[in-house]
Amino acid sequence: MSRSVRTRPEGSGRGLSEAYDTALLDLDGVVYAGGNAIAHAVESLATARAGGMRLAYVTNNALRTPDAVAAHLTELGIPTGATDVITSAQAVARLIAEQVPQGARVLVIGGEGLRVALRERGLEPVESAEDGPAAVVQGYGGPELPWGRFAEACYAIARGVPWYASNTDLTIPGARGIAPGNGAAVEVVRIATGAEPQVAGKPLPPMHRETILRTGARRPLVVGDRLDTDIEGAFNGEVDSLLVLTGVTDGAQLLAAPPQHRPTYVDADLRGLLAGQAEVTGDGDGGFRCGGWTATAGERLELEGDGEAMDGLRALCAAAWTAAGEGTCELDPGKALARLGL
Repeated sequence: MSRSVRTRPEGSGRGLSEAYDTALLDLDGVVYAGGNAIAHAVESLATARAGGMRLAYVTNNALRTPDAVAAHLTELGIPTGATDVITSAQAVARLIAEQVPQGARVLVIGGEGLRVALRERGLEPVESAEDGPAAVVQGYGGPELPWGRFAEACYAIARGVPWYASNTDLTIPGARGIAPGNGAAVEVVRIATGAEPQVAGKPLPPMHRETILRTGARRPLVVGDRLDTDIEGAFNGEVDSLLVLTGVTDGAQLLAAPPQHRPTYVDADLRGLLAGQAEVTGDGDGGFRCGGWTATAGERLELEGDGEAMDGLRALCAAAWTAAGEGTCELDPGKALARLGL
């Protein structure tokens, strides 16, 4: 993928599952939400796998172990082994192991996924600042994580113990809506201590490195629902990306995306792995065509024509991103998105 400023989604004459060897799939908001499979996910992934694409599941959620994630996916009808799952807990455990002595104690503020990942790197998880930790690591601990765990982190950090975070996603999608993520919990500790953690998860390089080391992908495609983690992570790793609209990102946020948040491809859901992606072309008069739609950027974003909603959104992306250049498009997209039912 070129690091030049992207001004439109790309087209593809082949299905993406044929054009790329490995899909690096986010989980929450892409494959499932609140424990239930998202519509079309199971059958789309089965078809992609049958066609020869490797599926790897890359999540910033550090709560569950790869074994637990794999078991859950298998229960949903997506056969998965633990080695197909890469978590931010694994990425942050490698980062810590590179900076502290072998066998060092690490104060864990989070769930079992962090503890298992630390042991995999030869580190000893502990529960108290009084246990002499060489590091503090914070990851998503679920809605039942006690408030006192944040205080324990603060006590250790105040004594000069280095602080690490698996990820800083402020929110996490669930069956009932959007809930606070690990990033919100990290902010609690940051405000109380004034310290800054080293962060491993998407969109930062340690997570991309962990993913490539564990999958061996040669031509990967990042598939996600978040612009500021999945898509920016792909940008930082210089690989292509597919944004699906089944999670936290809506049409208006996509149109306003700065260059590092602009995906290579856009689709409604994981069926986008299988179909070709319609090409966006300029019409010579400042407009952009995709399918039966033409989008322009004037006083606001305008859309004319008819056809598939995703084609209209792709055309709007081209108009908005071209108008914004290296910045953020501030033109009103409301009327155009309403025509698409978005």
